[in-house]
Amino acid sequence: MAKSKNHTNHNQNKKAHRNGIKRPKRYRHESTRGVDPKFLKNLRFAKKHNLKTNQQIRVYEKRKAAREAKMDTK
Repeated sequence: MAKSKNHTNHNQNKKAHRNGIKRPKRYRHESTRGVDPKFLKNLRFAKKHNLKTNQQIRVYEKRKAAREAKMDTK
């Protein structure tokens, strides 16, 4: 007796394209699940030290204004 067919890809391509093959959705924040723990720890520190309080911003702006005033007098 002849062997029976084990697999066919007939019509699958047409079926896939009927509603269009779409790209996966891109989200604003990608999941960090399964990411290297060393990298994640470093990321947390980077985020922590990136934050600036309102007071720090005010001090920075005051110093910047003082520097600009000093440059204008020269």
